[in-house]
Amino acid sequence: MARAPAPHKKPPKDDTDRITGLPAVKALFEHDPRRAERLFYDDRMKPLVGGFCTLMAKQHKPYRLVPTDELSKIAGTQLHGGIVVVAKPKPLAVFDPAEARLWAKSGAPLLILDGVGNPHNLGAIARTMAFFGMERLIVSDNPAQALPSEAAFRVSEGGLEWIEVFHTPKLIPALKRLRDSHRIVGTALGAGRPLTDCLAPSAKPIAMILGNEESGLPPATLAACDEIATIMGTGRIQSLNVAATAAILIHELAKARRSA
Repeated sequence: MARAPAPHKKPPKDDTDRITGLPAVKALFEHDPRRAERLFYDDRMKPLVGGFCTLMAKQHKPYRLVPTDELSKIAGTQLHGGIVVVAKPKPLAVFDPAEARLWAKSGAPLLILDGVGNPHNLGAIARTMAFFGMERLIVSDNPAQALPSEAAFRVSEGGLEWIEVFHTPKLIPALKRLRDSHRIVGTALGAGRPLTDCLAPSAKPIAMILGNEESGLPPATLAACDEIATIMGTGRIQSLNVAATAAILIHELAKARRSA
């Protein structure tokens, strides 16, 4: 009698991220090298990986030169830039509005994303934040909201290593408490005051909220804001990509803080 086939077993979940590209890998090793589990690189990276290999050796973790086609398989993409680190995920902290009162003492602004679903946009926003020195990003409980991922890390060019990302399980109650320490400014097309007016000096730092790439902020989120800002354009194009919008907002927030 033939044996019944063995029941199919699902492979265990691989709880790691593939960090690709030299800028992202460099930022990982600068900020938290203990997260690196395995390092792979191809010939073009040989002159540049000595320091990374030394750190891996000190942690008794493997590193290896591999052909480019094998590297693509390890990375799951051809867009790896010649180097891949298999790393433990960066912890995602839960946002505590009480802690935000301490942040407010520095006058630093916050950025909040509510429904920004494209991980490439998330990565681009993190890259801009790091460039201008913005340190904290809050992502909402919106089901569409993208979280840090391999694609986001790749596009951020190391930016996600430079910023702290917080997740809030209930955005609207969190915003109501955040109003004690921050001025909540939402963004919407043609529905608010000019951005420059909303950035006027105030006793509280700004927490700026960006919404979904297509539909913007949900009505409940808009209702929880102290005011609504609009970037004024010529009207020839209806709107900007959310990452481009974020770049303008982050630049203006940084400029307003410098001049305060």
